[in-house]
Amino acid sequence: MNILVIDDAPMNVALQCHLLGKIEDCRPVSFLDPESALAWCEEHIPDLVMVDFMMPVIDGVEFIRRFRCIYGCQDIPVLMITANDEVELRYQALEAGANDFLIKPIDKIEFLARTKNMLALRRNQRYLEDRAAWLDVEVRKATAEIRKREQETVLRLSKAADSRDPETGAHIVRMANYSRVIAEQLGLSAAQQQLILEAAPMHDIGKVGIPDHILLKPGKLSIEEFAIMKKHAMLGYQILAESQSEMLQVGAEIALSHHEKFDGSGYPHGLVGEEIPLFARIVAVADVFDALTSERPYKTAWDIDKALALLHEGAGSHFDPQCVAAFVADWPQILEIKARYQEENEQDQSYGLY
Repeated sequence: MNILVIDDAPMNVALQCHLLGKIEDCRPVSFLDPESALAWCEEHIPDLVMVDFMMPVIDGVEFIRRFRCIYGCQDIPVLMITANDEVELRYQALEAGANDFLIKPIDKIEFLARTKNMLALRRNQRYLEDRAAWLDVEVRKATAEIRKREQETVLRLSKAADSRDPETGAHIVRMANYSRVIAEQLGLSAAQQQLILEAAPMHDIGKVGIPDHILLKPGKLSIEEFAIMKKHAMLGYQILAESQSEMLQVGAEIALSHHEKFDGSGYPHGLVGEEIPLFARIVAVADVFDALTSERPYKTAWDIDKALALLHEGAGSHFDPQCVAAFVADWPQILEIKARYQEENEQDQSYGLY
């Protein structure tokens, strides 16, 4: 336990350090200059502070005020050393943050008793701090394990939905990673980037409720068939929306709104511009680009430049222009994602950035 002793009188410092030597596991750190003591506290956190009041330049009360402003020193026990007649001073010291007082001339027995009491207080503080840190680590471990299982469940459900669709598991991994890149370029936090990476694969989970003869139809859908197909957005929302999981709640939002268009011509609610949730606007760009540039049984893959031209043409009508600009802002990373996650490697794929 490090005990900081501050007094401008060398004899007083020597006496206090001598008495502290009688307490087991204590190491006195002494200063004659309070400013040097404050500088030391910027780099080290003491376990107890003993400070005299009568000192030049900085008195004991001012020392305590400055000491309490140092990070990590707000709760460190402080003993102020005063004379018997300095009652008003003690009030000031208490307001500044002093915990107890030692009266001059120092009594050996009182000195040791008050010091041991303050050190017992500090030991309990350290125990609670260590306990809190341990609990925080354990909670983080448990939360990470729960989140890992949640992510695996979501990915498997998303692939189950895609297994009924001509699209593939590789598609949902690519578009999720494209979505994260867009979020990054828009300046979203690392936590938000991770969240959209995890939630984006659920965008079409509502397709589990669409009949096969419509979902798997190779040709153009009739007006009636398309009306049924559009229901997958609301179905996906209904599947996910009641969850307590933030990831699933965001997945519900994306599932509901990723077919909305920036000019209001999309479905299911005809939202306009920023009425559309940001994550849904991001996923719309990522999803369409990957769908266009991927080969399907009913179509060949578009050339990348052609797909990119469509995104630029649709900026402001179909797509949020800022999301399109963010998508192309880190083009090398987009191409790297497209090359990394291919259908032939689908068995080995997860979200890729976990």
